Amino acid sequence: MKHLHGRRIFVDSVGVRASTLDPFAAEVMEEIGISIDKHRSKSFDELEDGSFDVIITLSPEAQHSAVEMTRTMACEVEFWHTFDPSIVEGNREARLDAYRQVRDQLMKRIMERFPVEGGLASV
Repeated sequence: MKHLHGRRIFVDSVGVRASTLDPFAAEVMEEIGISIDKHRSKSFDELEDGSFDVIITLSPEAQHSAVEMTRTMACEVEFWHTFDPSIVEGNREARLDAYRQVRDQLMKRIMERFPVEGGLASV
């Protein structure tokens, strides 16, 4: 989202709990020219802002946390059911392929839901 929209839209990313950066995620993002090496994982409790227009969750657990957090807010919460590629077993290439599929599916949904003005960015 940040890659497509820059500073025109405020975007933050959190998980249900903070963890270390997944090296497979970093590698498949680097393949499309997006470096996430400097990103650090944050939890809902670490959000810098408490005002949101839209929260998009990718897992049932995150959906539950977002709904609880926004119970008294005028905020839209969307659930984009997303396969967890970290559970894939097999060789390195099979695991990377699972991450690529999730990356590509999320990129497609982001571009559909939040189109880039003047057409779609090429990624």
